[in-house]
Order: sequence, then C-alpha cells, then structure tokens
Amino acid sequence: MNTRPLHAVLLPPRAGAGRVLDMLAAALDGTGPAILPLDPALPRARLDEIIAAFAPSAIIKKDGTELPAAAGAGGRPDVGVGEDVAVVLATSGSTGLPKGAELTAAALVASARAALTRLGASPGERWLCGLPLHHISGLGILVRSLLAGTEPVLRDRIDAGAVAGAVPDGADDAGRCSYVSLVPTQLRRLLDAGAPVGRFRAILLGGAAIPPGMLAEAAAAGATIVTTYGMTETCGGCVYDARPLDGVQVMAGPDGRLRIAGDVLFARYRLAPELTEAALRDGWFVTSDLGEVGADGSVVVRGRADDVIISGGEKVVAGEVEQVLRTWDRVRDAIVVGTPDPDWGECVTALIVPANGTPPPGLDDVRAFVRDRLPRYAAPRAVLTVGALPMLSSGKPDRQQIRDIAVQHLAGQE
Repeated sequence: MNTRPLHAVLLPPRAGAGRVLDMLAAALDGTGPAILPLDPALPRARLDEIIAAFAPSAIIKKDGTELPAAAGAGGRPDVGVGEDVAVVLATSGSTGLPKGAELTAAALVASARAALTRLGASPGERWLCGLPLHHISGLGILVRSLLAGTEPVLRDRIDAGAVAGAVPDGADDAGRCSYVSLVPTQLRRLLDAGAPVGRFRAILLGGAAIPPGMLAEAAAAGATIVTTYGMTETCGGCVYDARPLDGVQVMAGPDGRLRIAGDVLFARYRLAPELTEAALRDGWFVTSDLGEVGADGSVVVRGRADDVIISGGEKVVAGEVEQVLRTWDRVRDAIVVGTPDPDWGECVTALIVPANGTPPPGLDDVRAFVRDRLPRYAAPRAVLTVGALPMLSSGKPDRQQIRDIAVQHLAGQE
C-alpha cells in the first residue's frame, strides 16, 4: 500500500543541512514522511517537471516552510510511497527526465552498515562531505553519519583549506573527520594543491573513471584510497576495491552487463512499473555497465553498455578507449563518444584535455597510440582538444554535453 507521504525537499544551504539530517533520520525511523531531496539551483521548469513526475504531497522550501505540491506540480494529485520507503532520489542524467529510485530504510541502513564495517570505522568517527545531498554519494554520508552517531562536516567545496580544517594536524583534535568521499576531479585538485589527504583514515573514491597514476600519486601523498563502484539503485557504492560489500552479490550476465543483488537494492522506480520490470529481474538489478567477475569474486567494470559505439559494424567500448588514452603522459583526461557518420554509422570521437606543458596530440598520434593497445577499429577517427570536460554536479562527465560539443565541432569542419 502506497500510504506514506512523500515530501520534496529543496535543500537549504550547507549552514542549514542539520535540518536535512533531522528529516532523513525521521524518514529512516518511520516517524516522518519519506523525502525527495532536490537541488534548488535547478531551473524552475526542471524542478516543476520532476515534481510533476514524482508526485510528492508537499514541497519543503529552503527556508523550511511547506507548500502543497500542487503549487509546483501543475495540480497533479499526489500518490504516496510504500511504508518501507524512506527516500526517493532522482537518478543522475544530463538529458530527459530522471528516474526516481525508491530507497527503503532497510536498504539505506544495510548499505551504510556494510560500508562502515568494511572500513573498520568506529562509532563517533566523523565524515567530511562536499558532495551533493540530492545524489546518493552525498546522502549516503548522512546515513553513515547517523549510524555512527555523529554529525558530518558539510562544505560547499572540498579544497586544501577545508581538508586542513577537517583533519587538523594532531591525533587528539576534537571533532576531526576520519573519512571523506570524493570524485576523481576533487582528489585531483587536492593533490595539486598539496592538501593533507594522508590525515584521513580512508578516502572513498568513485563516481567516475579514475585516471591512471592517480592512485599511486595519492598513496605517495600518504592517502589511503578505497575505490568504490555503485549507483543510486544500490544505495551508492556496493563494491569496494573491486570486492562486493558483505551481503552484496555481483555477476555478469550473458549480455556482458553486470547484475547486482542484495539488501542494498532499491525497491522500484517511482510511478514507472515498466522501467522497474526492465531493471529488476528475479531479484537482480541489471545495470548499464559492462564488466566481468573473476573466479575470486573481483569485479572489473569495462564501461557503460549505452556508451558502446557501433563503428563500421564493430563494437567499440568507449570506456576502454578512454582508459587507454588516460595512460598517455600527453593526456590529462579524455572522453570518447560516438558521433554520426554517413560511412561508418558512428565515428569514434575523442575529446582530450592535454597534459600540462605538453602540446596537444594530433589525430595521427592518437590513432597510433590507441592502435598499439586496442583493435584498429577502436582508434578514434576524430579528435577535439578542450581545456576542460563539462561535468555534472555529481562529478561525472556530462556525456550529452560532450557529445553535443563534438557534433557541433565536426559539423563546423564540413
């Protein structure tokens, strides 16, 4: 029965995040409504679309006042969620309406408990959070903090100053943070700034591909890095350092897609039974990621199934080409997308951020570098040099914007 009310929460500034922690605690223990955290910086039209699609019964404004959802949802009547659902999160995406993953209190708690156990975290240890609370990466820190009996330190930006303040130089400093979750872009900036990353007990690193050499560089700086893999539908990271958390099972299906089972899975997509049926099969969540699971249970992620490029009848996994390019000392970062091509169907196109102090690599050099490491058909047929890659608020590359940039660039060359 969908009888529990769902309240959309326009997240307040970081200074008011304690209120969000209280609402989350009430959502988890059943004393309050389920919550739908939303980014108030979204355009009003986009917010209205999400509210209309997810049908909350009320909207909590940034100042804490409450409005009936009809004020922002075009009058659509609300539909409650199941009594076990604590949070609805919009899955990240750059185009189209996101899906609303319904996360139960049991799944969120199971995820947080398994993560704390794997890390060997003790009660009272604090977390530093600089990730969006409307994404599972940030919300998960709040859940782990509640289980640890602490209040996280929230910052709008994780820079060297924020790290130095959160982990002061001294073993007995009161209120110090033991853990932090970062995306690779954040860690890159901290390493470049000489931040004292080695003072954390552990740094969870995920959300995007990790450039080659970054882990070694972080280790040289004294940091303990734990790589994570997961998504909203698994309540965040469910594989740490290539090993599933306790209670999580991972297998590769016949189509090459990774499948995940366990107590951390979402219940369903909000008001989208057809999407739920396609994603949840016999207790397994079918991800959009291609990968393998070794005989020892280790998980290797190759790339996203929807980022497979069909060029000349051959399948090119964009993530594999990206990983190869990122090993090149002339490349700081790279994203590979498919762009329309009348002859090949799709053209393997690389957007490259050159390494500091090196000339941008040309097309011939890029093709030669990739051909030495992957099949010839995987070598990019077009290369665009950029100063930086567009990113989503979650810290992941904005692939749709990147693809649009590539298409426009190639069209301008015709």
